[in-house]
Amino acid sequence: MPCLIGCLALMVPRLVLLALFLFTHYLDHVFQSRAWPVLGFLFMPLTTLAYAYAKNASGAVDGWYLALVIVAATVDLGLWGGGGWRGRAYRVIRRDD
Repeated sequence: MPCLIGCLALMVPRLVLLALFLFTHYLDHVFQSRAWPVLGFLFMPLTTLAYAYAKNASGAVDGWYLALVIVAATVDLGLWGGGGWRGRAYRVIRRDD
């Protein structure tokens, strides 16, 4: 079952984050207020999931867990940057037509 949740987290991190928020106390152990998971849901869902996993698994974000959070942040930021790059490329192609 945890493998299935991990695979789903990579495909649809916002859905997994919402399910964890609504049906479990997994995020309550990590975040003291509800604002951080909501902001993570909106802006960087994969990083929020990786941070919650690291804190729940080891109690601290260090070692391999820190590497996991950094990779998740890089993927999240890459999705933001890649979307902007693709939009600019589309506008440039459309102007040439």
